[in-house]
Amino acid sequence: MEERGWYIIQTYSGLESTAKHNIELRIKSMGMEDKIFQLLVPERTIIKKNKKGEERREKQKIYPGYIFVDMIVTDKSWFMVRNTPMVTGFLGSSGGGAKPVPMLEEEISPILKQCGINKESNFGGDKGDGVTVISGNYAGFNAVIDNVDDEKGIVTVSIDMFGRPTLAELKFSEVELYQK
Repeated sequence: MEERGWYIIQTYSGLESTAKHNIELRIKSMGMEDKIFQLLVPERTIIKKNKKGEERREKQKIYPGYIFVDMIVTDKSWFMVRNTPMVTGFLGSSGGGAKPVPMLEEEISPILKQCGINKESNFGGDKGDGVTVISGNYAGFNAVIDNVDDEKGIVTVSIDMFGRPTLAELKFSEVELYQK
């Protein structure tokens, strides 16, 4: 099963928006909406003063030469993105046909927060609620929520293994609340 994650695309510096637009056009034309979900060029607004002391707002790229993409890497989606005009490759791909490595949750979370994107997935679970683990090492197990950390997007659950409760920290995306 392919796993969804955030990846870093390298582009020509100053042409990040053009590369993003090119990728968006190719996503639609090649029907890749089910594999590539979101493209992000992090920017911040800075205030500059001219010689007369007048202020003006200006957008500045936080990471020049890079685009962040939320996608599922398959042979087709990977090929499509890396062969888009203005894209030079993926960061974390060692070349020779090696697929890129997704960013860790603790790496992408601050970037998303800085851009004003709320990554929390409306988890909605509280201590004592029942969940089913849907991916990872404990996939298929039922568990009870012990603690929810919205900031990190992590839930601590108690899983009954061999008659003993075992605590595990899982991402929100790895668990599913019981339907009430």
